[in-house]
Amino acid sequence: MGRYEVCTAGEPLAADQGEALEALDAFGAAGEYKRSTLARLYGGARVRVVRQWTTSGRRFVSVTRLSPYPDASLRRLWPGTMEIRFTIERAEHGTVQNQADSGPIVVGRRQPARTIIQTSQ
Repeated sequence: MGRYEVCTAGEPLAADQGEALEALDAFGAAGEYKRSTLARLYGGARVRVVRQWTTSGRRFVSVTRLSPYPDASLRRLWPGTMEIRFTIERAEHGTVQNQADSGPIVVGRRQPARTIIQTSQ
């Protein structure tokens, strides 16, 4: 139905950006990851989260930025920022077009990209 892109940057979100949430609230229930492992990794520390969305024509884009963020194995926290972008192309009359979902697309930014958390929608 849509596609995910996951990017990383070395700079963390500023303390005055977004809100500080518990890890499970920040990452939500949609991902295919072990919630108990994620909770242990953060050890009660909060995740700084910025959520935004935009529409342009028939395209809807939801952007979530998280800092710090976990590596793909959920064994280490990286001090920078992870951006998860979810894009849907809507058909005429506001319905959603079916698209082949090949999983998350990992896109590099200022650092080499790391595969973070596999998700399906």
